[in-house]
Amino acid sequence: MIPTTPSFFTPFNTKVSLEDVPRYFTNPFDYTPHPLSLLAAKDLQEYLTIQTDWVHNFGLVDNQEGPVIGKMFGVLVVLTQENELGYLAAFSGKLAGGNQHSRFVPPVYDSLVEGDFVNEGMQQLTQINREIAMLEEIATEENKAKIATLMRQRKEHSMALQDKIYAQYHFLNQAGEVKSLIDIFKSYLNTKPSSGAGECAAPKLLQYAFQNQLKPIAMVEFWWGLSPKSDTWKHGAFYPACKEKCAPILGHMLQGILVERTSSQ
Repeated sequence: MIPTTPSFFTPFNTKVSLEDVPRYFTNPFDYTPHPLSLLAAKDLQEYLTIQTDWVHNFGLVDNQEGPVIGKMFGVLVVLTQENELGYLAAFSGKLAGGNQHSRFVPPVYDSLVEGDFVNEGMQQLTQINREIAMLEEIATEENKAKIATLMRQRKEHSMALQDKIYAQYHFLNQAGEVKSLIDIFKSYLNTKPSSGAGECAAPKLLQYAFQNQLKPIAMVEFWWGLSPKSDTWKHGAFYPACKEKCAPILGHMLQGILVERTSSQ
């Protein structure tokens, strides 16, 4: 039977054994990369070096057009129901201006789909900004009052749009339990979600694994490209998941999975 959806499972191109599978899953916030994760990361990095499927300026090629935007990537080693080892790949945020690319798992929620409410909402914000800019050109008391009203409308509209976006995110765990992004953050620290929550690589990877009956084995995240805004991110280096955005989400998604103890435990 021909599959109706693309597969984002990548088998290892070198021989691996089930004996290599670790007993505990990687602690996303404190880990030494497992050999299987390193193998998957190396394979993905080789793909990033030679691929021609899309164009993104990582700052690694001289005189490439567009702003330099380094990117965090993640690989999740998984075991299929047929006991085959391989990995899934994901990127944080958007890549080459899009959410959907071959080789990478899809986002939990894709706001770039044509006709999505986000585009209309952003157009409304743009229109309000234009009206404010026009009124600011003529400094009258009447215009000042109109500007203040428009700024309140802009804030209210922006907050409502953000809440509506958050409401689209729902995350699975191994038991098949679904929890919304809003409920996850509310039960974590009784706060609203952080901006960009749910767009990081780790939640994308686990979501796809649980949706497709793939068992998570190990994971690692690495930075690819230059980072003109920060010295924190180094090309090719491995990093833990971000706690601000991912700790609440992964706390739910990893329930029931044996996770490595941290070095401080």
